Amino acid sequence: MDFFLLNLALLDLGCISTTLPKAMANALSDTRIISYSGCAAQVFLFFFLFSAEYCILTIMAYDRYVAICKPLHYRTLMGSRACATMAAAAWGTGVLNSLLHTANTFSLPLCQGNAISQFFCEIPQILKLSCLYTYLKEICPLVVSASLASGCFLFIVVSYVQIFRAVLRMPSEQGWHKAFSTCLPHLAVVSLFLSTAFFAHLRPASLSSPSLDLVVSFLYSVVPSALNPVIYSMRNQ
Repeated sequence: MDFFLLNLALLDLGCISTTLPKAMANALSDTRIISYSGCAAQVFLFFFLFSAEYCILTIMAYDRYVAICKPLHYRTLMGSRACATMAAAAWGTGVLNSLLHTANTFSLPLCQGNAISQFFCEIPQILKLSCLYTYLKEICPLVVSASLASGCFLFIVVSYVQIFRAVLRMPSEQGWHKAFSTCLPHLAVVSLFLSTAFFAHLRPASLSSPSLDLVVSFLYSVVPSALNPVIYSMRNQ
């Protein structure tokens, strides 16, 4: 678990470092400028880190499932090589998913100005500047991302269904307490991560406005990464 927490901490640090420093520098220098290459790099890094973090949270759900439902097999199923392989797969998935979206977004000509109403380069805001943007152009990346997101979400749900079934069969309250104290931080982090991301991208158009879009983007891009260390450190003595 500590190995995956290290990966989560690095991804959280990367997510915040990708967006906030540039936004703070622009605020302090009273400018709103970012280069085209800088914008592309910001899109790639943020999407990569965000996707990899979702995969790591999914792996952490599996780690909790093995620890609670198959404790005698834990060292076999979650050995150092297996953990390293799963972490590498999560980071690699993030890279490939980000490459697909970044290449698709910046292959479109931008002819609707050069100003986006956001504090960082966000794909939906950039697509609004394209004169050739169609939903057909975005279908392939959307299908890939939707499949990845749905698969990870389903895996997390199934893992916790199995965990709760195992916990309810435990005869002692001490076992219940130990199991739930192990899972609650992860559940809190996943809930915060998914709720802010889903609200940012799947909310009705009637709830969209420039000021609300800015607040929501801040919530899903900064708040989970900032609160994750706090949530996990609450278990430490």
